[in-house]
Parts: sequence; C-alpha cells; structure tokens
Amino acid sequence: MKIFKAEEYINMENPDPGKPYRPEVLTDKDNAKDLGGIFGLLVPGSQVPYHYHKNRESVIIAISGEAVEIVEGEEILFKAGDIIYLNAGEKHMTVNRSYNDFRYLEFYTCPPVKADFIEVN
Repeated sequence: MKIFKAEEYINMENPDPGKPYRPEVLTDKDNAKDLGGIFGLLVPGSQVPYHYHKNRESVIIAISGEAVEIVEGEEILFKAGDIIYLNAGEKHMTVNRSYNDFRYLEFYTCPPVKADFIEVN
C-alpha cells in the first residue's frame, strides 16, 4: 500500500524553479505491476505537449491551481478538485495559462511513461 497525500505534493518544492517537474511517484519499486503514476507541476506558461497513448488509460487529479486540458481539440478548464479520465488513443495536452503553478497527480495503466507517449504535431 502507498498513500498519496495531496498536501505533500501541493507544498513540494520545485527542484528546478521556473521549469515543469514531472517525477514518477508510483513504479515497480512500489510493487505496482499494472499501474504507474506521476506528480506533475506545470509552472505558468508551460505545457505537456499534445500527445496520445496507444494502450494507456489515465486518471488525472488536479490538486492545486488551474490549467486547460485539451482533449481531441476541445478545451476544458481543469482546476483543483477536478478529475479527468482519458481513454487510450485520445489526443490530449495540459496547458498552464495562469499566473500560478498547476499541480496534479496522474495514475495510468501500462507503465512505463516514455514507452507509450506519442507526440502529435
């Protein structure tokens, strides 16, 4: 078992101030076999590129701030307390257009992260 406390991630220092920070927080080291997870910190003006995953489903939990989630071209305001589920194959990106950090936790099937990340131009 592993407990994720939103407050710890809300208060976490960015090791590279001014740049996005996206470390893995749930891996095989936690004995997770079919699920992975990351903590995301998007600084103002930053984004996760438009992309999709062939096999991976994701649940993204906004824990502080707000951003815009673009899914298949549709913009959705995404703010603390909101949860988004993404099907495999759905093109999406997260954009922080605000003046504050946007922080979230994302849990997904089919780890590792980099093996199933297809950027869309």
